[in-house]
Amino acid sequence: MVLITEELVRKKSEHNECLISTLEEISLHQEDIEVIEHIQNWCRDLKILLLQSNLIARLENLHKLKRLEYLNVAINNIERVENLEGCESLSKLDLTLNFIGELTSVESLCGNHNLRELVLIGNPCVDFPHYRDYVVATLPQLNSLDCVEITPSERLQALRQLTKNRSIIVQKQADHTIERDEQRIRVAEQQSALAKRCAGIEDEEERLKAFWQAKSEHCPEIRTEIARQHRMGRERHETKSPLDAPKQQRNLFAPCGRPYNLNQGKLPFTFQDEADHYLLQLEVYRHLDTSLIDVDVQTLYTRVTVKKKIFQIAYIEEVKPDESTVQRSQITGHLMVRLKKLKVNELLLVKKSPAKSSAPSDAGKSDGKPEEAFRGVVDISNICAPEDLPDLI
Repeated sequence: MVLITEELVRKKSEHNECLISTLEEISLHQEDIEVIEHIQNWCRDLKILLLQSNLIARLENLHKLKRLEYLNVAINNIERVENLEGCESLSKLDLTLNFIGELTSVESLCGNHNLRELVLIGNPCVDFPHYRDYVVATLPQLNSLDCVEITPSERLQALRQLTKNRSIIVQKQADHTIERDEQRIRVAEQQSALAKRCAGIEDEEERLKAFWQAKSEHCPEIRTEIARQHRMGRERHETKSPLDAPKQQRNLFAPCGRPYNLNQGKLPFTFQDEADHYLLQLEVYRHLDTSLIDVDVQTLYTRVTVKKKIFQIAYIEEVKPDESTVQRSQITGHLMVRLKKLKVNELLLVKKSPAKSSAPSDAGKSDGKPEEAFRGVVDISNICAPEDLPDLI
């Protein structure tokens, strides 16, 4: 049985910084919860409580939630409406697809004066004759029943027939109670026979096949058993063999100590090799919090950790970590790392011609480009082929 634990509640309250005492809304759907407990003590300020698609058999332990406005317990195993008198602010109650056959139990909601919407679609009680008229007359505070607005004329007509309709409802729900008791006995016998048959099957796959192919009725006991089988199946798949090898850690360095180039997050990047520095531009996610980024600049490599994923790049020439800079664009979010080289690479400097050295101002005027525009470009105009170079074949 799945219990409502403090760990589960805190996990579902991430939108409130995991603070449960001031929580106003929580969703605990599809958790296979069977009993409502602890919520009224931990979350007194709740306004919205979503418990749909569980295995809850009874409405209980909710009377301290004085501010609760919306309660959703659709698709559960509830058979009667009860224990909601203390929810003074309740305005909407969703009981879709449960097993409510005791329709007169809605009379317990007469004291919930703020109740405006009630949904009982998919319950056995909706098949009773005069079901809608009885509920409309019993709960005059309602504005909508089963997502259909209640008109004044409909309410007046239902009030006139309330006594007659209630007697019919009481008789029908008595018949339903007898059928439900017979169903409990019948389902218990079927489950016992099925368990004996499955116990004689050694192969696990055949045993599961026999269970899922067996005919069953729609009732709370079968829903609970199906959920138990699903839970056991998930546990079998999640269980890891002790012989499984541990996940291998990725090496960041070669055996000789040379750093590897690594991009676990597959982030786009550019890396420029200038004469006196390297320029690394890493396209980090635009809306990522800067606290999730860690930059480590070393003499022969730079490592950037983005959400626990490593980007590492190595370079040939040594850099000065203490003179390097790291900046992040406020517009694009990209990371700019400028790595100051220990020694200037003279091969990447522009080799000035005598004409340019004698008249730099004239060259600047004729070309219309500043001298810095040629930085990082290799001048190949004076490269000559050696005399002994053979002809191309």
